[in-house]
Amino acid sequence: MPSNLTHDFKKSRSLSETELEQLLAEWGSIPTEEHEAIFKRLDKHAAEELFLRLDGHSQAEIFAQLPAFERKSWIRILPPDDAADMIQELPEKDRAHALELLDTPTRMEVLGLMAYKEDEAGGLMNSRYARLRPDMTVDEALRYLREQTRAQVETIYYAYVLDREQRLLGAVSLRELFSATNDKKVNDIMATGDQVAFIRENETQEEIARHFSKKEHKALPVLDESGHMKGIITLDDVVAIVQEEATEDIQKMGGVEALDEPYFKVAFLTMIKKRAGWLLVLFVSEMLTATAMGYYEDEIAKAVVLALFIPLVMSSGGNSGSQATTLVIRAMALGEVRLIDWWRVFMREIMSGVVLGLILGAVGLCRIYFWPQREKLYGEHYGLVAIAVGCSLIGIVTWGTLMGSMLPLLLRRLGFDPATASAPFIATLVDVTGLVIYFTVAGVVLGGHLA
Repeated sequence: MPSNLTHDFKKSRSLSETELEQLLAEWGSIPTEEHEAIFKRLDKHAAEELFLRLDGHSQAEIFAQLPAFERKSWIRILPPDDAADMIQELPEKDRAHALELLDTPTRMEVLGLMAYKEDEAGGLMNSRYARLRPDMTVDEALRYLREQTRAQVETIYYAYVLDREQRLLGAVSLRELFSATNDKKVNDIMATGDQVAFIRENETQEEIARHFSKKEHKALPVLDESGHMKGIITLDDVVAIVQEEATEDIQKMGGVEALDEPYFKVAFLTMIKKRAGWLLVLFVSEMLTATAMGYYEDEIAKAVVLALFIPLVMSSGGNSGSQATTLVIRAMALGEVRLIDWWRVFMREIMSGVVLGLILGAVGLCRIYFWPQREKLYGEHYGLVAIAVGCSLIGIVTWGTLMGSMLPLLLRRLGFDPATASAPFIATLVDVTGLVIYFTVAGVVLGGHLA
């Protein structure tokens, strides 16, 4: 698809909806130097559709390449929230000029949105929404909404009923307005109180997504602490939020710093920088494994057979820890687990760890004890070796499960992103402590037989 679009353009080309959707889906994989050529070869309607539906980073990229005399018309087709996103993606030296291209009312709206953090409700909301007065009749409300749609309101799922101080009183759907008689008052048909869900202006992206997941909202109002309505967040915004959050968490859990751009847009050296940091941390941490093995050098020399099972016990601990941390991080993201639930998580995971350890330990013990030629492979004390490995697995899996479940909660308590407790980090941590557990248990079980 991208090759057709980049090599088969006429001087001015329109796009079908299917072609536009395909181009949007593959925009990130098209080389940056080709973006300007594609954009310029689109007819006005297709170019506007593409520009409006790209993310803020891609819009800023195109905007920066436009001739100065064209920039005003393009930035002015964006809704205030999209304009704010795009301007924040521009180099800092270009932001003031971009703001000057907006008309005064829109500039004030955009500046208001930019005052919030990018990942807060205030920074994500659209400040233009349909509003009504409670004393309006249905007929007056419909005529007023029609005027608002023509003037500036981009999306209308609900109309919000405000008092003179712009505090939210209630909400009414278009369906309710159309089905009511013309002489009815808006305050007679609007939803009020607990029927109207809302978002606080300082709530985070994760909290916003949680609001929408509880019920199938198409849009939710954003309020300040005093109940004044500041804007709306729509389902479309939340889809983008969820995708961004999921991408960031997956990258962190893979031991990579979050990438701010599509894979092919990230410069080679930047990619190395994003990946090398965690790899170095994990590499240095793994050096402790060699230190631990050096400490038990005598035991290994006396019973070389113990070394055969080091990969087995280390991987079991790392895998159980990775499972636990993935489950807990996901539960925290969905609001199923809170910090105050740490004790419940602790008890649940310690029981899970013991049971899982017993299962793996039993399999490991049977693998050694009933294996053909076991005495030749594992020595005359193969029975004790089997018990040592089995008991070690119980301790290591239990420990790995506890570490994997508790570390995300600890990081959240300290104000860090729980996704930082990535699977590679947990695995490395449990590798080192797992060796200590393994050789300690082996020393107790085998005792004088190591001599």
